[in-house]
Amino acid sequence: MPIPHASEALSRFTVLDLTRVRSGPTCVRQLADWGATVIKIDALTEDSGGEQPGGPRRGSDFQNLHRNKRAMTLNLKDARGLAVFKRLAAKADVVVENFRPDVKKKLGIDYESLAAINPGIVYGSISGFGQDGPYHKRPGFDQIAQGMGGLMSITGAPGEGPMRVGIPVADLTAGLFCAMGILTALLEREVSGKGQWVQTSLLQAQIFMLDFQAARWLMEKEVAKQAGNNHPTSIPTGVFKTSDGFINIATTGGRIWERCAQTIGAPELYSHPDYATAPSRSKNRDALNAEIEKRTLTKSTETWVREFNDAGVPCGPIYAIDQMFDDAQVKHLGIAQDVPNGEDRHIRLVGQPVTLSRTPSRMVARPPEFGEQTDEVLKEFGFGADEIAGLRNAKVV
Repeated sequence: MPIPHASEALSRFTVLDLTRVRSGPTCVRQLADWGATVIKIDALTEDSGGEQPGGPRRGSDFQNLHRNKRAMTLNLKDARGLAVFKRLAAKADVVVENFRPDVKKKLGIDYESLAAINPGIVYGSISGFGQDGPYHKRPGFDQIAQGMGGLMSITGAPGEGPMRVGIPVADLTAGLFCAMGILTALLEREVSGKGQWVQTSLLQAQIFMLDFQAARWLMEKEVAKQAGNNHPTSIPTGVFKTSDGFINIATTGGRIWERCAQTIGAPELYSHPDYATAPSRSKNRDALNAEIEKRTLTKSTETWVREFNDAGVPCGPIYAIDQMFDDAQVKHLGIAQDVPNGEDRHIRLVGQPVTLSRTPSRMVARPPEFGEQTDEVLKEFGFGADEIAGLRNAKVV
């Protein structure tokens, strides 16, 4: 049967997916959603049972991470299974893994071993702390990286202690950065003809995501603190109560601050000496926020969103997730997409946030069942029917 491709953009590339949990599958999902032929290697062991860390195979989390892929089973701890994998790797373009750094060497599937049989292989690795160094053997976990990467020290309200972010931001960004690195290496391979090893870690990704907060320390030796819902530098920017909920208001300069003051019916705040300049607004932030909130409490969120937008003041409602998906602009963007499947199951997931005019990404295939396409994949890589039967009998696949 023809291989479904989510896009034509990467359809010429074949990816062997050894990843699990979140950071690695996030990386491979990017490649699958842009059309690469992705083969998910399900570990075949006595206790595998068709599941993996990350929840039930038909649960929302697994379904979200593994759409647009196919799967085969393989016992990499068996020498015959290793030989099968190396035959696949000899023809593949990309291998992605997020084992602890020492595991792949023990299995014999590290970059050096595969590059010896396929010099063009692009090998993506995601770890907790890096492939070497004093912490390289430590197991990685998103919240650990959020803490060590500085994010929890600047998240939450002052005085309430460190706070994690509500999504696994280190896992997700490490996956995205690894995908970017793989795509960069594939572009470079078109010039050199050679593959290379792409490495990132949860810790590196989290530190990179500090962005201007990290630069404030590196350049100016300022240690950022928790600011709650207040923006650290653009003031007034934050969350304000309305008559029926909350609203975000963002001002990025004196002109927008003037419009904001006029819109809330308090033009005197703009000319008040305590709020006339950015440094004075920063110094008197709490008092200014209280003055603004006295006015925002008088109308509904919907009314304020309309009036602020009419005045050119950036603002927006604060949605729960169900409200967000019901928003008119979110519906227009079409980011929530149905996944076709022969079982007529309801699978609706978040699609790619990037649109390409000629080669868009689509949902073309539900996540595979455990080892669902094992025989199909092996045939594509040149394994004969007797050979496949022998591998099955030996419990290698």
